[in-house]
Amino acid sequence: MPIEKAAEELGRIVPRGQDVEVLGSHFGGDRGPAEGPVWIREGGYLLFSDITNDRRMRWDPEGGFSVAQQGTNRHNGLTRDRQGRLIACEHDGRRVTRVEADGGITVVANQYRGWRLNRPNDAVVRSDGSIYFTDPDTFDVDSELDLFGVYKVSPDLSRINLLVRDFVLPNGLAFSPDESVLYVGDSRRGHVRAFGVEPNGRLALATDRVLCVLDGDGPGAPDGMKVDVEGNIYCTGPGGIYIIDPSGKHLGRILTGGEPPSNAAWGGDDWKTLFYTTRHSLGRIRLNIPGVPV
Repeated sequence: MPIEKAAEELGRIVPRGQDVEVLGSHFGGDRGPAEGPVWIREGGYLLFSDITNDRRMRWDPEGGFSVAQQGTNRHNGLTRDRQGRLIACEHDGRRVTRVEADGGITVVANQYRGWRLNRPNDAVVRSDGSIYFTDPDTFDVDSELDLFGVYKVSPDLSRINLLVRDFVLPNGLAFSPDESVLYVGDSRRGHVRAFGVEPNGRLALATDRVLCVLDGDGPGAPDGMKVDVEGNIYCTGPGGIYIIDPSGKHLGRILTGGEPPSNAAWGGDDWKTLFYTTRHSLGRIRLNIPGVPV
């Protein structure tokens, strides 16, 4: 049984006897994992990043796996804006981009106050169209910025604001269902922080708190993150996907085998399928509570 149960509440979330299903493997490679899954509901398929092989992959129930695009600047996190356009965090491009309806590329963000971004990792879009993203270390190239932060870009892309600058390695991020809280994982510190969100979209820094620490056994660290409609947080971490309630209580962990999970996405017609990526594979599990749609 791949569920490590820590609270009775988990029985409401994970169906009895439910197992994880590995859909495919051999992705990723030595330099980086499969990453950034996002469900395209109108097409009934999933997109995800194959970072090392510099391509965007597609999976659908009928046709299986195919290459959606070769040559992506080794993008990582993927999401969609309110018009359904794909938002991508490019490692090699060191920028956040948007794929337009005609296939053209619009730069969402590539610098802050004249300094080039480090290496954008993951992104989420607020209901007003603002785009939030994390920007950890460059790791393998010289950085112009002396900070690893969380940023907000205005809906018209005219303004970029640094919201938080004191992370060691900011990674996955997600809003609560009512967008009153932003959760951000710090992979180096092994925890998830929570910030109240002001009406203008800025973060209320006085509310900054460590929501939970992910310190279970197995390889991995806080990485990709999603939230269900009841406010429970699903964060990839050591050994699996941690399920945490809005108060920070650890409800349980979906075990994903020997490979550390890297990210997750809601999908399916009812948004009750949680897809997840690991270093080399794509998997899924059916749950009882639907996720917040993308």
